[in-house]
Amino acid sequence: MGSDSEKMRLNKYLAACGVCSRRDADVYIDEGRVLVNGELPQKGVKVSAEDLVEVDGKKIGLSGSTTVLAFNKPVGVVCTERDAHAERTVIEELGYHKRVTYAGRLDKDSDGLLIMTDDGDLINAMMKGIHKHEKEYVVRVDRDITEAFLNKMQKGVYLKELDVTTRSCKIKKITNDSFDIILTQGLNRQIRRMCSELGYEVLSLKRIRVMNIELGDLKTGEYREITGSEKETLYKLAGV
Repeated sequence: MGSDSEKMRLNKYLAACGVCSRRDADVYIDEGRVLVNGELPQKGVKVSAEDLVEVDGKKIGLSGSTTVLAFNKPVGVVCTERDAHAERTVIEELGYHKRVTYAGRLDKDSDGLLIMTDDGDLINAMMKGIHKHEKEYVVRVDRDITEAFLNKMQKGVYLKELDVTTRSCKIKKITNDSFDIILTQGLNRQIRRMCSELGYEVLSLKRIRVMNIELGDLKTGEYREITGSEKETLYKLAGV
């Protein structure tokens, strides 16, 4: 094995190699699907690039460079890697030639920007709510927007189902029935729940930005690779 400074926990290594999430990696290890140097690994083992790591008999390793994509998810596509009941999954819809997964979900009825990557460390960093990474949405509701609605949304809304009050956020009216909102947390169906608590129904919800990555003019169902300074800034903001 390599030096201790080069080693990482096996589940983190599998995620960094783009095999699966850390949580799924623990399942793979428990099921005996992972070998380290030809043997079943002991719990808590650390590995490096010098070790022979195999998953389901296939050798894996760190690629040295990561893939990060901006994907415009269509309405009706489910953010899941495996669901027998989902008619359209994001992995199938994307159709990328190597394994990538999503860093933050969008519900089936929403569309817009998804960050897809094979970098488990980036996903974990982006998903930590403590970092308060910005995500921006354009939302249309079923009736005219009032100043009272905007003020309550901005200050934070108590969600009975989740027993939590949302963080304060930035919000601005676009038209009589649509608004732009910037969140720094990612509760399940958060915007829809917030609106519902205030007596509004969301008719459409599109994510247009995640941190420094903007949806721009990317067409529905299409993706683009994030590279260069844009990618460097994303990693810097994520703290990776």
